[in-house]
Amino acid sequence: MHHENGTIVSFPDNHPVRPGHTLVVPAQHYRWFWELPDDVANDLFKVARKIAGELKEKTGADYVRLSIVGKDVPHVHLHLIPQTLDDTQSLAL
Repeated sequence: MHHENGTIVSFPDNHPVRPGHTLVVPAQHYRWFWELPDDVANDLFKVARKIAGELKEKTGADYVRLSIVGKDVPHVHLHLIPQTLDDTQSLAL
């Protein structure tokens, strides 16, 4: 799912672990999520929540997993991963 509002951008993950796997990132650079100003953090999670609902509906998932990893890419990013309740495969990010 693609989103862009000047503050937050989202796009499909280049190496998705499930269909619909989407990244949500602030447009401005912040390495760690605790460095986000409150307004950017609020917008980041508002956009993630909206996209998660759209992904759930579009993919037929039971839920959308949200992960903040931050180790491999030095820029705040949220992973939104549509999943079903019967998923048994471990999802290493």
